[in-house]
Amino acid sequence: MKRWFGFVRKEFYHILRDRRTMFILIGMPLVQILLFGFAVTNEIREARIGILDLSRDEHTQEIRNKLMASGYFRQVADWQRPEQVEAGFKSGDVKVVLIFEEDFGQNLKREGLAHVQIITDATDPNTGQTLLSYVSTIIIDYQRELNQPYQLPLRIEVETQMRYNPELKGVFLFVPGLITIILMLVSALMTSVSIAREKEMGTMEVLLASPMRPIQIILGKVAPYVLLGLLIALGVLLIGYFVFDVPVKGNLLLLAAEGLLFVITVLSLGVLISIVSPNQQVALMVSMMVLMMPTILLSGFMFPIENMPPFLQYISLIIPARWFIVIIKNIMLKGSGIEQIWQETLILFGFTVFYIVLAIRRFKVRLA
Repeated sequence: MKRWFGFVRKEFYHILRDRRTMFILIGMPLVQILLFGFAVTNEIREARIGILDLSRDEHTQEIRNKLMASGYFRQVADWQRPEQVEAGFKSGDVKVVLIFEEDFGQNLKREGLAHVQIITDATDPNTGQTLLSYVSTIIIDYQRELNQPYQLPLRIEVETQMRYNPELKGVFLFVPGLITIILMLVSALMTSVSIAREKEMGTMEVLLASPMRPIQIILGKVAPYVLLGLLIALGVLLIGYFVFDVPVKGNLLLLAAEGLLFVITVLSLGVLISIVSPNQQVALMVSMMVLMMPTILLSGFMFPIENMPPFLQYISLIIPARWFIVIIKNIMLKGSGIEQIWQETLILFGFTVFYIVLAIRRFKVRLA
């Protein structure tokens, strides 16, 4: 038993001295509990709201004040014309819109009835339904307060509209997100293992001795995965369209170009991971930690980014999947053009250039 306890003590020392093992044992559970604790929430705070107030009287102002005081909304637009509403939705600037009819206050006093319209972006059906419930509840509470000093009841009639997904189909959310997840995992994960496998098997020396330049080797490694990634994305898109009736309202060529850009982006990231990883096991572990968990939790695929704490929102800015999900949802569900998604496209292009340059530099260091 003394020898056995000595052996166990030696194993403890070995684990404590191995930083990689300590990180897996302590770091990963800590990161997971923080991510799940803060990111996985159905509460909505400071949702972006646009208001079209055609009356601008004391009653509409009181309702607006109540909306802002609730903490659920953050006003980002105060429109003057109805045509501005569609532009606000397509650009993704707003998640919910409140429209007051003309002479709202006068109609309420004279006829005892006024109308208001609530329009929500239902590309994320759960968020759209929740925002609709929040706004409706606040208006009903205001109506109840307004009726207390009057004998005759005053009524505010609420008209609702769910834009882009009136039937609130969950598949409208999951098909674009699933395309992103599959491209991220297949392209980046497989690529990250490829070069690490070459180094582990000893065939990297053959590549280094060849007359090819580093950029040629990298492009040669990722070229097959570009084609495979696009074919997989096309398959998911066709299944979503023909089986689940998920629309593709935008330009197909633009969608294909954006998909190609995202595939190249994540492949470049996968190459970078494989270059800095000493073997396949490390490459796979890093890929799962860098790609899998952040992509699912912090990309806006399952949980709205607006609901997360500010520090997680900042972290999500460096996740390529966040920007591609915005692009693909806007093209497929909203019919947006490049004028609405040029910023996200430019960000993905910047990620691609950064990953490729860094991968080539690291590859040259290993050559030296």
